[in-house]
Amino acid sequence: MKKVLKGLLLAGTITLLGACGSNNGQTDQADGGKQTITFWGSWSGDQVDQLNQLINQYNDSQDKYEVAYKVQDNVEEKLLTGMAGGEIPDVILWDRVNTAMYAQKNALLDLDDLIAEDNIDMTSFYEETVKEMQYEEKQYGIPLLVDNRSLFYNKTLLDEAGVEPPTTWDELLDVAEKTTKWDGNTLVQAGFSLDDVGLFNMWLQQAGGSMLNTDNTATAFNSEAGMEVLDFWDKLMNEAKVYQQGFNDGSDAFAAGKVALAYNGPWALADYDKVDGLEYGIVPPMTGPNGDKGALTGGFGLVIPKTAKNQDAAWDFIKWWTTNPDVGVEFAKISTWLPANIEAAQDPYFTENEKYKAFVETMDFAKIRPTVTGYSDVERLALIPQLENVFSGKINAQKALENAQQQGDKILKEGSGE
Repeated sequence: MKKVLKGLLLAGTITLLGACGSNNGQTDQADGGKQTITFWGSWSGDQVDQLNQLINQYNDSQDKYEVAYKVQDNVEEKLLTGMAGGEIPDVILWDRVNTAMYAQKNALLDLDDLIAEDNIDMTSFYEETVKEMQYEEKQYGIPLLVDNRSLFYNKTLLDEAGVEPPTTWDELLDVAEKTTKWDGNTLVQAGFSLDDVGLFNMWLQQAGGSMLNTDNTATAFNSEAGMEVLDFWDKLMNEAKVYQQGFNDGSDAFAAGKVALAYNGPWALADYDKVDGLEYGIVPPMTGPNGDKGALTGGFGLVIPKTAKNQDAAWDFIKWWTTNPDVGVEFAKISTWLPANIEAAQDPYFTENEKYKAFVETMDFAKIRPTVTGYSDVERLALIPQLENVFSGKINAQKALENAQQQGDKILKEGSGE
């Protein structure tokens, strides 16, 4: 995902009093007598203008409510501290992956009754995104935006090498080799940007493996499929030499025309389209050796704090934004993000666009990361450091997976309370 929002792990559970609905009937009033909806999110900079364009459309569409957006760094932390006696928003835009954790802390409003009352069809959203906003089979948020990694390719570099965009691991290796250029010991053009070990989960799916076992109680990446991924990475890096660690050097070498193939998300479209002379295309992620497909999906959703004063108003805003396909398409045009609403995502604006359509196709098989407690730490603290050690030559692949398994299983066990 493009953004990873920092979570705050607190001991114990915050006990909340009060029923759903307004707080003692008190509401905030905007100019013109409209009821104010306080809207928090971490989006900042140019993204504030994107949100405000959408918000202005909602504010002009009806005469009851007025949404006001406020940028909040560490929005999750401020939600919890606000619940202890400070300011609370009415609605929050955040990374969906946070939902289960904060539902468990009793911080979010269960939306099931509102969904049933208004006959909201949750199957109108991508199934994986709906699951990511659930906790103990209750719905605590509505999916808004989705992303996934698909393969960007530089049309000019592929044309010069006389190759087509790859669709499989084998084709990826071939195209990457033919588009790589060295000047002696200096890499001047990389065939493939292998710079993000955090995408191991996606590659593992393509190899037919999974990160956790079937009941999510233990890791499963120390496997034949896991080794197949690392062996292929080794072939790319050390045999075919299509990439060199540090080649990007903190910059975007694909934007500079120095990388032929790279995984990236829809958030990159706006920036790449501004680069003079950059002709690029996008295809879905590669198919693995045995025909398996794999991709990760992340993105944002909307939630209502359990103690929000203006819950009915917040729900009206959420419904308007998420359930109207036309609104979803309109915001995509503003922000370049893909809607979580399937009908919106299937609009010709996306499916007939040679850049967007790869992301739409990828959503047919993209999976969320496991929502089990502690999983994010399995990747962040156990697996990724070990994979980085492999790339730096400090450890071999098998030992790295063994170490990550041991650490990851311990994290999952502690998270389950055993």
